[in-house]
Amino acid sequence: MKTSPFYKLIYFDEFSATPKYQQLANSIIKAIEKGKLQTEDVLPSINELSFKYEISRDTAEKGYKYLKKIGIISSVPGKGYYIKSTDVDRKIRIFLMFNKLSAHKKIIYDALVKALGDAATIDFYIYNNDFSLFKKLLQNCREDYHYYVIIPHFIEGAESAHKIINTIPKEKLILLDKKIAELPVISALYMRILKKIYTMHLKKLYRN
Repeated sequence: MKTSPFYKLIYFDEFSATPKYQQLANSIIKAIEKGKLQTEDVLPSINELSFKYEISRDTAEKGYKYLKKIGIISSVPGKGYYIKSTDVDRKIRIFLMFNKLSAHKKIIYDALVKALGDAATIDFYIYNNDFSLFKKLLQNCREDYHYYVIIPHFIEGAESAHKIINTIPKEKLILLDKKIAELPVISALYMRILKKIYTMHLKKLYRN
């Protein structure tokens, strides 16, 4: 087994509401998709992960358990964890941003997760109705997402929201809960549309 450049491939977004164990798992899957991790590459131990990224051992262990469950990594007593398979289905990457996590928004989030299941990785953010944070999160996106699912509610700055939202390709944008007048070509899509995302994505891949 060869040593992998693992630490350069993992990123934890402190602004993200996505659990850190899932961020860990998602980073490994993305690295495999990009060809930066190969079969037999050795992974750090749980203690090493905990020390390097200042996360709990439980978080590191939960991330590895998830990857073992889906057959991506394995472990050998005395040798540790390694990449077992690079045969990963290319997942839909979704940037999900809510203004707050109310009971109503929790229903939307749960419905989205249930509809897509393991077919998607979701990076989840909450901007607390703060337009400045909303703008920062969008501008600092590190990934090229397939879809951006956004609830645009602001205490101040709403009049400028269309400027930053218009930087997102229209075919990737799904607005929930509220339609912004300055975006006439985009419908405000609701939960029934989210269940079609996977089908839409598969058709797009088939055409390509």
